[in-house]
Amino acid sequence: MSGKSLCVRLCVDGGARGNPGPAGAGVVVAAEDDGTVLYEAGLFLGKATNNVAEYSALIAGLEAAGRLKADEVHVNSDSQLMIRQMNGQYRVKSQTLKPLHAKADRLAGEFAECTFTHVPRDEVAHADRLVNLAIDQRKDVEDAAD
Repeated sequence: MSGKSLCVRLCVDGGARGNPGPAGAGVVVAAEDDGTVLYEAGLFLGKATNNVAEYSALIAGLEAAGRLKADEVHVNSDSQLMIRQMNGQYRVKSQTLKPLHAKADRLAGEFAECTFTHVPRDEVAHADRLVNLAIDQRKDVEDAAD
């Protein structure tokens, strides 16, 4: 079966107002070749920490990329901790983050290629807006683009 492989850029962000506090996760999945947004969502998480919110965004984004049948995923996040943990540069010491890291690692392994890059905050501004929208509205805001 021959089909064109799908390569996506996944921008994720998580945030909590207070740490912990009302938290949200933002996910934007875009086609790598032309930047077309294939999926975007802001998820309301209830009370959580910033790091839990970052991992929740990553997991939601990897799941969305899987539903889109992506072959390659390039993850961008402004969370240096999460990116370094996913790249194996930092150990995951937090008992709260260990199961989230394990799930993200398992999901990442389902793609032919999955990379993790730390980027400046302005490069995840779209995902950050979705985080704030979800927290402000106290509900998930999803838009599965066609």
